[in-house]
Amino acid sequence: MKQLDLVFTGQTGQIKHHLRLNYINNNLNKETVEKAMQDISELGIFIDKKGEGLYAHPLSAQYVDKQETPIIAEEG
Repeated sequence: MKQLDLVFTGQTGQIKHHLRLNYINNNLNKETVEKAMQDISELGIFIDKKGEGLYAHPLSAQYVDKQETPIIAEEG
């Protein structure tokens, strides 16, 4: 399964925060992702316990391909 991993820094710029999305379009271009990340940062709705905005400054984005390897399979 592919994920879209969006990386931001918080308001202080010291800590990186990842926003990982499943079930995404695999053909997004750079401009679309940049615009979406900017929109997320401008919303300011993701805040930690201390009141710091988590996704304040967009840094990078990448697709991550996760491969699951079962050890014990579910019977069914």
